[in-house]
Amino acid sequence: MLDVQGHTLSEEERDMLDHPMVGGVILFTRNYDNLNQLRDLVRELREAARQSLVIAVDHEGGRVQRFRHGFSRLPAMGSILERCNHSLGSAQKSATELGWLMAAELRAMDIDLSFAPVLDMHGISDVIGDRAFHSDGDVIVHLAAAFIHGMQDANMASCGKHFPGHGNVKEDSHVAIPRDLRSKDEIFNKDMAVFTRLHQMRLLDALMPAHVIYPAVDAQPAGFSKIWIEQVLRQQLGFAGVVFSDDLSMQGAAVAGDYAERAEAAINAGCDVALICNNPQGAMQILDNANIGSPTLPMRTLKRPATLTWRELQQSDRWQYSQRLLD
Repeated sequence: MLDVQGHTLSEEERDMLDHPMVGGVILFTRNYDNLNQLRDLVRELREAARQSLVIAVDHEGGRVQRFRHGFSRLPAMGSILERCNHSLGSAQKSATELGWLMAAELRAMDIDLSFAPVLDMHGISDVIGDRAFHSDGDVIVHLAAAFIHGMQDANMASCGKHFPGHGNVKEDSHVAIPRDLRSKDEIFNKDMAVFTRLHQMRLLDALMPAHVIYPAVDAQPAGFSKIWIEQVLRQQLGFAGVVFSDDLSMQGAAVAGDYAERAEAAINAGCDVALICNNPQGAMQILDNANIGSPTLPMRTLKRPATLTWRELQQSDRWQYSQRLLD
């Protein structure tokens, strides 16, 4: 999965999308000007690609919402409980409607997936912060489950991140190589327990591992670790969904080598999809040199038919109701 640079495609990007390894595109704020332009870009992406693309975006709410003007402005997930006067029942209902609203607007634009929800704990991590639902695992499970139910209502798959938990490391994996020095028991029984419980509820279609090293378990970051992905996630938890690497251009991925080596390391560790953003040269290096094969069948399970056009969506009672929640 790679990205593109602007509001329309360049000829070089069309050539890249025709490569047999490419199975997805992630969009950013720079790719958005208005609704009609976004609709045209998505159509252009699908026409240029050799494979049936999964088109994704980080559209969590709060400070991580790539499309703003014309879209509903979603609150940060960490604010939902407070917005509902700390009533968990009310917060769950709100989370369901916000999950639906986020997903329904993206699906109306023919975008398949938002990399959501964040399942990390609100701990010492500045880069996570209020992107997390809460600092208490039980509250996270209740609110994240409700949010995913809303996504399901809009026919969007879920992608929990950042397995097994990024909230309790201070460093930002975009610019550093974080190390979580806690014991295995604390990581498994606290942070990872959120992922485990939601998986047991059959609510996670995909996961994204953290670019974090947990020395008590493995010397490799989770996204490059066979212990984390194959042994813990696949074998112990029995997770059969899609595993995305986190962005391979992040500093937390630099331990694996150059870009082709990073992609190979992620796939060899058990990831289904190697994600490369904000580095066209790195993406080209992967396409030219990495030995990772064509997109895997599990990725196609994330594609669902859209249910409403944009006009139908805005005329619906549920969209009107969801707007009142944003006031």
